[in-house]
Amino acid sequence: MYGKKGIQAYKKDSLKSDLASADPHRVIQLLMQGVLDRLALGKGCIERADWEGKASALTRSIEIINALRDGLDRDANPELVDNLDGLYDYMVVRINEASVSKDCAILDQVIALMLQIKGAWDQITEADKQQAYHAENNESAGAVNV
Repeated sequence: MYGKKGIQAYKKDSLKSDLASADPHRVIQLLMQGVLDRLALGKGCIERADWEGKASALTRSIEIINALRDGLDRDANPELVDNLDGLYDYMVVRINEASVSKDCAILDQVIALMLQIKGAWDQITEADKQQAYHAENNESAGAVNV
């Protein structure tokens, strides 16, 4: 009824609205969901032999993962950050391998990993988020006053 372009425009406007009002925690959730969406799209493109679509979707998923990597706070928990960074790097390598070999099973593995990370992120409570934001704001206020 509305067509593919109408649905895409709605999704784009909805995402922009979500991002405009999102706290940092929500932005990370949206980025992770974006990776999952692009991987699923890439998988569908492989199954349909849509090589241009595959390249676009998988390239975008790598770009989003790199944005997640860039957003890691190296001071917060160095060991956890190093582990996440390594996992994100592994995902990028595997997505590239899946793209070259056109292997959906590899994408399934990456999707499973991202679902685990996102699942853990989704379980962070509002109280924990507020505590983290207050600690972060107190540290930056202290740095300014020094």
